[in-house]
Amino acid sequence: MKALPPGVLLFLATGVAFGQQGPANAALQEQIRKLDMAHARAIFRSDAAALDSLMDDDVTVNHPTNRIVKEKKELLQLMKQGVIRYTSFERSPETFLFFKDMVVVMGSEVVVPAAGAPNAGKKLQRRYANVWMLQGSKWRLTVRHANNICAGI
Repeated sequence: MKALPPGVLLFLATGVAFGQQGPANAALQEQIRKLDMAHARAIFRSDAAALDSLMDDDVTVNHPTNRIVKEKKELLQLMKQGVIRYTSFERSPETFLFFKDMVVVMGSEVVVPAAGAPNAGKKLQRRYANVWMLQGSKWRLTVRHANNICAGI
């Protein structure tokens, strides 16, 4: 697995203090927003080719099913098995944090898992954070965290 840049955990914990915000990043924010939404569409459609293009081979996902998925191959296998499959998937990016060769997107998602998937048929609200890193000339999803919001919170 590729190592994150030194200090990335500090940056994630204190992103607003260190992240560059403002109009200088408007074009990059729009580019990353499009990639983030393309990722959501690819998950919804179970589009392995699109996911292959968007994600790093060593992508690590803290998955809402309470497991850590450590590579793209494993994630695509979960899709084939029907563990990751939805009848509805809405993503709303809310915050973008900019760092050298890295953008963190945080927001909310509303999903309805399909038959055969955990929580099938239930409308689930969750929070997510996606870490996009510049690799050569291409932005790739390298880290994702998604967690279901408990009722009553």
